[in-house]
Amino acid sequence: MRNGVRLGVDVGSVRVGVAKCDPGGVLASPLETVKSGKGDIDRLVELVTEYEAIEVVVGLPTSLSGREGPAAQAARRFAARLADRLPAEAVRLHDERLTTVTAESGLRAGGVHGQARRKVVDQAAAAVLLQAALDAERLTGRPPGEIVRGSS
Repeated sequence: MRNGVRLGVDVGSVRVGVAKCDPGGVLASPLETVKSGKGDIDRLVELVTEYEAIEVVVGLPTSLSGREGPAAQAARRFAARLADRLPAEAVRLHDERLTTVTAESGLRAGGVHGQARRKVVDQAAAAVLLQAALDAERLTGRPPGEIVRGSS
């Protein structure tokens, strides 16, 4: 298991959920929600710098059958834009199937409802995604997902 903080990113059309893990890569936790659009990449670059993150894991939303639709293509474009601003091989895409469903369920079970849940569900989904990536690396000994190359 590589040592270093990682960020998890759940990209949405309205909000981008962000999570981070401890330097040992053991536990992912929600960090913040960033408004999608102008300035979202800038904010993520700031977070990478602030937390000295070695990697950003961006969720790749595929269907249960594994097919990629418009949301997956949007996530790939977002990841490429982010990769343009970070060191080589610092951005990875990782399967995020069912992360939002899992996050919603966990928040509901924890008594978080309505508007309060909508404000944090993207962060929680990013934490579920990042935890899955950390667990995959721990299990296989290899970094999770696929490396994203910048668009330039």
